[in-house]
Amino acid sequence: MAENITLQTVERVTTMTIARPAKRNAITQDMYGAMADALEDYARSDDSRAFVITGAEDYFTSGNDLQDFVMGPRGDGVPPVIRFLTAVSTCPKPLIAAVNGPAIGVGVTMLLHCDLIIASDTATFSTPFVKLGLVPEAASSLLLPATVGMAVANDMFLANRVLDADEAVRFGLASRVFPFADLMVETAKIAAQLADSAPTSMLKTKSLIRHGQAQMTAQMEKESVLFAEQLKSPEFAEVVAAKMQKRMPVFK
Repeated sequence: MAENITLQTVERVTTMTIARPAKRNAITQDMYGAMADALEDYARSDDSRAFVITGAEDYFTSGNDLQDFVMGPRGDGVPPVIRFLTAVSTCPKPLIAAVNGPAIGVGVTMLLHCDLIIASDTATFSTPFVKLGLVPEAASSLLLPATVGMAVANDMFLANRVLDADEAVRFGLASRVFPFADLMVETAKIAAQLADSAPTSMLKTKSLIRHGQAQMTAQMEKESVLFAEQLKSPEFAEVVAAKMQKRMPVFK
């Protein structure tokens, strides 16, 4: 595991924690690689039947570590972020997100591939891709409008609307809300229920619900091309420069 990704398996439930609280759990390429490894292992394992993704302390994740992404992918082969998005979007077994605090960018788009999203009352959900000079990823340009409706998706993508936990449940982005202090206890109960269920029935039911894989994969590939282009664009360079200089970006 990468230094900032922790794993624990207890009674057939694996919990993966994004643990970089000093950086609001921002995700680096190395962390994506570790997360992909964990999900790939889970998909193959007979020892775990439910998988929980959560964040350390009071953040779920603030999204991609932009400075790390400016450096580009490490080495040859499939970039770690693509490996992670493929693993989370194709996982045949139950995935639960315990959203303990703000979920930003990929912190929201990965949720669209989870089967249950359990939120704390302190959770918020935002997708500020345009604000960062980027575009949506993880097939979210397809999945978010299908989940929350076109009007709300446009509000989130284009106008950077931030949903609170109750709104997320109302619009169908989250399944349940619990007080922050109770989130992991309640999530553990739900995960145990899934882990104790008939495993073949669970796999077949998820496969029926998660149809349309080809369309989703095609959309994800389109997004990846445009995302890579934007990472090299003057707009994204201005966003990074503005962050370093602690000012607002200026787009010409």
